[in-house]
Formats: sequence, structure tokens, C-alpha cells
Amino acid sequence: MLGLPEAISVALFDLDGVLTSTAVLHRNAWKQAFDAYLSERDPQNWVPFTEQDYLDFVDGRPRDDGVRAFLHSRQIDDVDPETVTAIGSGKNAQFVATLDAQGVDPYPGSVRYLDAAKDSGLRIAVVTSSKNGAAVLDAADLTKYVEARVDGLDIVDRGLRGKPAPDSFLLGAQLMGVAPDSAAVFEDAISGVEAAVAGKFGYVVAIDRVGGGQADAMRAAGADLVVNDLDELVSA
Repeated sequence: MLGLPEAISVALFDLDGVLTSTAVLHRNAWKQAFDAYLSERDPQNWVPFTEQDYLDFVDGRPRDDGVRAFLHSRQIDDVDPETVTAIGSGKNAQFVATLDAQGVDPYPGSVRYLDAAKDSGLRIAVVTSSKNGAAVLDAADLTKYVEARVDGLDIVDRGLRGKPAPDSFLLGAQLMGVAPDSAAVFEDAISGVEAAVAGKFGYVVAIDRVGGGQADAMRAAGADLVVNDLDELVSA
């Protein structure tokens, strides 16, 4: 009833945009941080950070990797590591302030899917590039579902490559004691889909909450299935 192959025993969920609506908070915080930097660097000719920039260069990646990828897309390759860290830290400060002020809601369809997964015996882990993974799970009251968590702090502490490399998902499978082909990955970012495919996971479910050509891009990246909400899979 979960829309997965029978061989799958573990589900590895990305967090922001898959289980919770925090992807919007991340995108808005990134816009403020990048627009502030771009406008100061070139007050006359700067071009604002867009939603497509977020999807193409930042979404799903560790913080510093996202900064570098976006700046490179704007032909800005002369930024020192301290500036990269400062941009990312400014974004995170804005994100945390908004999270504290507004809280976060899980997607109802995702909660329904987690309940069904738990009832069926499917084991659950979260794999996110965010260093705020624990705080977001707690704020959304989702910690109770999660057997293991890999987040941005683990990526840094263990020296892992960020998505689209498969390292964080492979660690998630390792912590759950299964081979990648026994685990399904649930992702809303192209970089995350690419990471799951690179790790040779048993099934890749992409969640398209953007529309436009995102679903086609997810399929092109290797997703086995694309849905608009996990609720669609509860009775699949």
C-alpha cells in the first residue's frame, strides 16, 4: 500500500520540501542573503536571486556547496572561503529566526504516508543537507517517526561529499543496516535524485511541489516515480 517494490525495507526521506514546508523558508532566506551580497558587490548591475536559481544551484546541497554553485553560475569565482561562509551563515541566521517566529508544519500527505509506513513495518530515516535537521524535525513533531538521521552536521563531521554525491544517503543506509538496493529514497531536489541514482538505491521517489518542467527534470535525473504529494502513494 506504499507504492514501493516488495524488496524495499527502509525509506530514506529528505526533509525540507519532502516532509516539511521549510523549503520555502530556505528559499526565501537564500534570496535575502544572495541579494544582499550581489547588490553590494555590483550596485548598478546586479540581478536578483530567483526561484529557478534555488532549484538549479542550491536546493538539496550542503550550504557552502550551494553558495559556490550559485556564484559560479553568475561567473563569480573570485570569492574567498570566508565570504562563502559569511553568505551561508547569514542565510542560516535568517532561516532560524523565521523558524523560531513562525514554526513549521509538516505536509499532511507526508504525515499520512509516515503513519502508513510505520504501520506497515517500513523503517524510516531522514537524510538532509540542512544543519538544522534535528530542530526542524522537533518543530514539526516528526522525530517520533525517525529511527536514524543524517544531516549537514554529519556531512561536515565525517568529511562526506554533499549531494549530488551519494555519500549522505549511503551513510543513512549504513546506519539502518541495509544495502542501498533495499532502501528507497524520497527527494524533492534534482541534486538529491542524482545522489540516489549514483548510490544505486532500490527505488527513487521524487516529489514535485514546483510544477512547470520540474517533473520532467526529475525523471531525466533518474527518478523511478514522480508524485505531487506522498499522499498519492498511501493506497498505491
